[in-house]
Amino acid sequence: ILFFRTNNKLFPQNKKNQSVLILIYHNTMKYSAIISLIVSGAAAFSPAPAANTQSKLVLADSKADLTALADAANPVVKYYDPLSLADADFWGQGTDATIGFLRHAEIKHSRVAMAAFVGYCVQSNYHFPWAQTLAGAPHPAVALGPEAQWDATPANAKWQILTVIGLLEIWDECGGGGSMPHYMRGRQPGKYPTFENFRNEVHFVLDLYDPFGLFKNMKDEQKERRLVMEINNGRLAMLGIFGFLSADKVEGSVPLLKGIAKQYDGDIMAPFSADFTLFGS
Repeated sequence: ILFFRTNNKLFPQNKKNQSVLILIYHNTMKYSAIISLIVSGAAAFSPAPAANTQSKLVLADSKADLTALADAANPVVKYYDPLSLADADFWGQGTDATIGFLRHAEIKHSRVAMAAFVGYCVQSNYHFPWAQTLAGAPHPAVALGPEAQWDATPANAKWQILTVIGLLEIWDECGGGGSMPHYMRGRQPGKYPTFENFRNEVHFVLDLYDPFGLFKNMKDEQKERRLVMEINNGRLAMLGIFGFLSADKVEGSVPLLKGIAKQYDGDIMAPFSADFTLFGS
C-alpha cells in the first residue's frame, strides 16, 4: 500500500502532489487503499520493462518439478497430462509461467474445495445461534440444506462475501502490494502474500496463513510433505464437494450418499437465482 506515500516515485515531491495526497490520506485513507490494490493488481499483468526482457525468469515450477511432484502425490498414477497443458504457452508467457499459473490455480481451487467441504458438513449439522443480519434475522435452518441455505441468505450478505473474496484475489494478484512477485513471475505457486503492507499503511489484520507465526521455523522437508498432503486433500475435497452437490441435485447419482443427501430443487450453477439471474428468467 505504498502507492500513496509522498516519497513514492509515482508521485514527485512537489506542493501540489503533497497537498492532494495529504487530503486523500486524512479523509479517505481506506478507499485509497482499495484503489491502490486495484491499480497494483492491474500492474501485475502489464508488460515487463524492456531492460528485463533478456533476463531468464527463475520460477518456482518447471515441467521437471511438476513431474516430481506428481510422482510424490500419487505414485500409482504419477505424471498424467492428457491435454499437454504443461507444454502450453498461455498468453505468450512461456511454458514455465503457464505451469506456475496452472499450479497456482489448482492449489487455490483445492483450498476453496476443502473450505466448501468442511462448510457443507458444518452447515448440514449445526445452526449458528447468532443473528445473520443487523435486523436480527436468524441464519437459515439446518433442515434446508446448504444450497437452499445460500438461496435464503439476503442478497446484500452474498455481495459482502463475494466482495471480500474479490479483494483477497486482487491482493494475491498484486503480490501483497508488491511485496512478492506474481506467481507467473517467480513466486512459489500457492503462496499467498502476507498483509504486512496493509498492516503498515491501513490497519492491523492477521495473515491468512500462519497468522501467529507457529510454522515460521518449519524445515523444508516438512514443508514439502505438507504441500503434497495439501494437494491430495484438495483433490479429494473437490471430488467430495461435487459429490455432495450431485447427490443433492440428482437423486441416486451418488449411491454412497443415499439417505444423507438433501434434495435441492434450485439451480446450483445460478448462485443468485433466488434474487436475480443474468441468464434470463
